[in-house]
Amino acid sequence: MKSKTKIQIVSILVFIGILIYMNQRYINLSPQTLKHIILSIGIFAPLIYVLFYSVRPFILFPASVLTLAGGLAFGPFYGTLLTITGASIGAWLAFMFTRKFGADKIRSKWGSKIISLENVIQKNGFFIILLLRLIPLFHFDLISYAAGLSKMKTSHFLAGTFLGMLPGTFAYSFLGASTVSENKSLMIIAILFFSLITILPLVFKNRIKRYISAKEEK
Repeated sequence: MKSKTKIQIVSILVFIGILIYMNQRYINLSPQTLKHIILSIGIFAPLIYVLFYSVRPFILFPASVLTLAGGLAFGPFYGTLLTITGASIGAWLAFMFTRKFGADKIRSKWGSKIISLENVIQKNGFFIILLLRLIPLFHFDLISYAAGLSKMKTSHFLAGTFLGMLPGTFAYSFLGASTVSENKSLMIIAILFFSLITILPLVFKNRIKRYISAKEEK
């Protein structure tokens, strides 16, 4: 493992530790208070959450913050389900917007980077989308835009996106739900799982890049 990767891993672990410590030591918000912020709109809270997540790619709201909030409000499992639903709809909207209306604008904004990604997706479809959602080497929305530029099937894009997002989404939701939990064992498990999901992409980053480059040259 390269020293740069080791530094990145240590930095992530330190950041997670600081996040948990600050929340418990200084912020110390109760689960009831955090849930009230999101659930104050009542029975429509899950629907509003999904709708907001669906338009997130167009308003540039941080996905990680929203996913953590979903875990806090709805718990790790229901939060994951709602987040996956909203994120899939949002990815599909970005995909379809690019395909129907925004191809020239997207190409001009992202340049050669998105063109290269478009070519890889064009040749490998579902598998490359699944891989890039599992190991996020590129910005989440950039992948959706690049897929929209390609001629891949919409069903393949959605399937790869849905399956690829599951581990990471659950990790964020689980972490969000556990940071205000009184169960210390649950919090430790959530941190370890989140760390694993976050570190794995760093470990395999260069291998995946070489694999994608090889696919692009074929």
